Amino acid sequence: MQQILLSSRSTYRIGMVIPMQGPGGIFGPSCVSVCEMAADELNRCAGIDGRRVEIEYIDGGQSPEAVVAEVGALLEAGRLDAITGWHISSIRRRLGPLVGGRIPYVYTSLYEGGEHARGIYCCGETPEQQIFPALRWMREHLGVRRWHVVGANYVWPVRSLQKIAESAPSLGVEIVGTSLVPMGHGADPRLPAAVAAGNCDAVLMLLVGQDAVDFNRAFARVGLADHIIRYSPLMDESMLLASGPEATIDLYCSASYFSTLTSAPAMDFLDRYVSARGPSAPSLNNMAQSCYQGIQTLAELARISGGTRVSDCDRVIDGLTFSGPRGEVRFVGNQAVQPVNLARADVFHFEVLETL
Repeated sequence: MQQILLSSRSTYRIGMVIPMQGPGGIFGPSCVSVCEMAADELNRCAGIDGRRVEIEYIDGGQSPEAVVAEVGALLEAGRLDAITGWHISSIRRRLGPLVGGRIPYVYTSLYEGGEHARGIYCCGETPEQQIFPALRWMREHLGVRRWHVVGANYVWPVRSLQKIAESAPSLGVEIVGTSLVPMGHGADPRLPAAVAAGNCDAVLMLLVGQDAVDFNRAFARVGLADHIIRYSPLMDESMLLASGPEATIDLYCSASYFSTLTSAPAMDFLDRYVSARGPSAPSLNNMAQSCYQGIQTLAELARISGGTRVSDCDRVIDGLTFSGPRGEVRFVGNQAVQPVNLARADVFHFEVLETL
């Protein structure tokens, strides 16, 4: 790769909001590892806007109030040029008004959709892209129609559940039960008990990280994993490992990225990651790759627009298109549209079945 001299006038400072604790903390190491690779790759070329990329990590596993306070202090000190990262919608909803179009904010997590604030660009999958086609596929191929929804009681699961319930007739499915618990309560024994007491074909899991791991274990302990299918739009290889093979039988997931994708861009990404971070690096997953895509989006916005202000990004975001491990990513308004794949857990990995 050609070495390019970066501008000495300043650095381009990215605030990377990712969970380092709490239920989502299980994703933190892989997110940091991928972000370091992304920064190194950019800095070997032209950086962003000819400026060296530096990443300021902010723990998105803190309370939303603590995250907002930390980001606010960095903004006031002039230490951030952009915000990105994988974090829950409760944090995005607090950060949006704080950032308020002052700097670009690329939100990378799957989420409930409907974000239209100026200067916020959403890379993640929405229920319409990710959950709806998966429910159709499972109805058509597995005969699954009756769903019990288990989720955390915050905006992404609640709003996603509302959308699913509204669209259930057109999807050919029925929501026969719902069980929502606070974050951090995935091991609550009432969750598998509620599933067992209902008359469902499958469970839709809207749980984050360790909460989903704890639910998987509890689900298997009471013998439900042997005869009730589970599907989650938020599951990665580290969660499979933590759950254990006996707790991931008939577990399905849909996402735009899996480390087992076999396309040329996906395999090249995996090769670069292993070369850059070593064979013992944290495993790649959709959450970590989304952080890479967040940085890539910032770089593409700067390259296409010729600037790094929100007004520059707003001018070019609609229709922005680039290719990567997920395939072609195209923005419609401020929302990315990208291929979504359905996979089945295979011990500690995912077997990709089909692109939805």
